[in-house]
Amino acid sequence: MRLRTKGREVALHIMYQMEVAHGDFSDIFDNYIEYNPQEQEAVDFARKLSEGVSVNIVTLDEVIKKHVKNWEIDRMAVIDRNILRIATYELLYLGEIPPKVSINEAIELAKKFGDVDSPRFVNGILDKIYKAEAGNKSNHEEADAAG
Repeated sequence: MRLRTKGREVALHIMYQMEVAHGDFSDIFDNYIEYNPQEQEAVDFARKLSEGVSVNIVTLDEVIKKHVKNWEIDRMAVIDRNILRIATYELLYLGEIPPKVSINEAIELAKKFGDVDSPRFVNGILDKIYKAEAGNKSNHEEADAAG
């Protein structure tokens, strides 16, 4: 498994634990890595993703809500919601990652950890987000760099 793919997987585990346990990011992250050691590059990427999602969660949820019809974000499966948050963070804030890679990696996470309908659900929403928000990407990157 590629290191960034593993990093996304670790970030998903971290985001899931944070949401279910309502714990402190640093404690959850450090405990996870202590009991599930990874190569440093995967750990660094997982931290970048999970910390970025945590800091920008309000904005990410607003973007996701705009593109989900007849579905409340808090009613989504925890796994699907966090896959969407991670991929949306990548699409909006990590310009060095091609959007198709972010979307494909999210679909693979949905296949591995979600239910049977998760991959199609995640793909549909991320495709809408990519098409609608691609022009705004530089604005998000600038806001992230400033804040």
